[in-house]
Amino acid sequence: MEGITVFPSKKLKPQTTRSWDFMGFKEDVKRSPQVESDVIIGVIDTGIWPESESFSDQGFSPPPKKWKGTCKGGQNFTCNNKIIGARFYTHTKIKDHNSARDTIGHGTHVASIAAGNHVNRASFFGVAQGNARGAVPSARIAVYKTCWGESFGCEESDVLAAFDDAISDGVDIISASIGWVDTALEYHKDVTAIGAFHAMQKGVLTSQCAGNVGPGLSTVTSIAPWTLSVAASNIDRNFIVKVVLGDNTTLVGTGVNSFDMQGQKNPLIERSSGSAFPHGLYDNSSSRFPLEGKIIFETYFSIGEQELSEKAAGMIVVDDTKTSTKFLLPASLLGSKDGERVRAYIRNTENPVAEILKTETIIGDVNAPMVAAFSSRGPNSISKDILKPDITAPGVDILAAWPDEVPPTELIKRSVKYNFRSGTSMSCPHVSGAAAYVKTFHPDWSPSAIKSALMTTAFPMNATLNPDAEFAYGAGHIDPVKAINPGLVYDAMEGDYLNMLCSIGYTTKQVQTLSGHNHSCSKEFRGSPKDLNYPTMSSDVANVNFTRIVTNVGVPNSTYKATIRSPPNMRISVKPKVLSFTSLNEKKSFIMTVSTSAPKENSIISASLVWNDGVHNVRSPIVMYLQSNSTKLIS
Repeated sequence: MEGITVFPSKKLKPQTTRSWDFMGFKEDVKRSPQVESDVIIGVIDTGIWPESESFSDQGFSPPPKKWKGTCKGGQNFTCNNKIIGARFYTHTKIKDHNSARDTIGHGTHVASIAAGNHVNRASFFGVAQGNARGAVPSARIAVYKTCWGESFGCEESDVLAAFDDAISDGVDIISASIGWVDTALEYHKDVTAIGAFHAMQKGVLTSQCAGNVGPGLSTVTSIAPWTLSVAASNIDRNFIVKVVLGDNTTLVGTGVNSFDMQGQKNPLIERSSGSAFPHGLYDNSSSRFPLEGKIIFETYFSIGEQELSEKAAGMIVVDDTKTSTKFLLPASLLGSKDGERVRAYIRNTENPVAEILKTETIIGDVNAPMVAAFSSRGPNSISKDILKPDITAPGVDILAAWPDEVPPTELIKRSVKYNFRSGTSMSCPHVSGAAAYVKTFHPDWSPSAIKSALMTTAFPMNATLNPDAEFAYGAGHIDPVKAINPGLVYDAMEGDYLNMLCSIGYTTKQVQTLSGHNHSCSKEFRGSPKDLNYPTMSSDVANVNFTRIVTNVGVPNSTYKATIRSPPNMRISVKPKVLSFTSLNEKKSFIMTVSTSAPKENSIISASLVWNDGVHNVRSPIVMYLQSNSTKLIS
């Protein structure tokens, strides 16, 4: 039967107080709350906690007339004028509240990043206190619960059903912080790619997380060209935890420490491995070392479960990753050099003591944004001429809504309303919200036009700080304010994607699996995936031509001139070098020829093309690479 494909059932897994301000998306940016209230973001995830203040419907009018969905939230779940729709999928018959209610926390966190209300004084026990908000606080949310925790993941059949329900319900943007854990799948075997293709056919853009298995190359799993694949980077906010030794030496570590020792210094002892303590510190009456009331200095990472159970006063852990880990008791992560200072103090002091202070929030990290180590990298393992990921957004230490009855971690049994999470699952809804924001200004734009606007206005990131360059961050870091006025867009429609599939040798049946209808690839068709009208240009050969078409969405009478920024061993020409437009929506084509003198060993050579009319800078990365066993960046 046409449009029907049967899949063996496999499982996928679920993969802000400062983040919006960091990217220049202030609370007072140009926006229309009335128009935003007609935008609906569909969130495919672990459900939602409807009682969260981030999802209150106070001041909201009834759902927009275009909404065709329903609230099938199940037991103990009520929709409102903010959460206007809910569905849950129990393919595996898991008894998890039997509703769309979020008992994991992931979906609640994600939804509030994209479209959560303004909430004053949100914090994690006083840490990072500020105003929490989503990108489009006036937008509506429709929830599709397909994921049921680490043990069960997200059933493929449920995910595909959720996509199709979201499309028929009338959502405008789909946010999918789910994906494959290990490796990318071919498009016709990936239900998220299939669901996103169906969405694209109906004018709905899908934003998807790139994956959390970096920093290795070719680890990105969201690779379909009709999806917006999002990498994760940090912001300019750091959380520091100071340690004051008994000699008044103050050391600065990292972490999320919500505990206050109130000026009290406790005995400080060293533990250099899981069970090895300095000579003479054992309790002779017991085979176990007494931790109660003491601060433990450790050279290996521990979350603190044993220390808490044995009533330790705190922990100082040597760790150079500078992560903002949440612990079960007062704790700080110190770098190796400061760790040596603590060790020397302990070994040269008769009764060493220390105090661990509560976390301080510091704004102004000049190196931000940097792509997170966990964020999956390109190149695209299926279509090497399609650069992935597409873009990056904040995904490290993001504070967002959390269910009251779900502990912030598996070990910390405390009730919170807002919690820190990191991952491309957090960066994805930032882009989903930004896409919704663009759509409020351009409701008639295609998914690829919105995607192009976000990518060509992204600000370039520092390749020195991000050695994998575009394979780490794609077109750059999102800038939602600039994206509403990109000047030019690279548009692509269903036929363009079908031609791309034909160019990589897809059969009629494989194309049908994606599109839902018959499309025969002509035997005479000799296209190449590199010629898909994509906002970035990528190839794994040294000499190549790219053909692109841009559409004028700026002002009617405008002239754009091409500027190339490239390294010495990369020769690029553009014909024509000037594009003149006399009307809106007018299209112009150009051909870019690239040749490189890259060495045979693995190298990534990056450049950029910028079309400028004196107002707009329409930027496209150009990436050439040759793969082997090592990586060298030339840019």
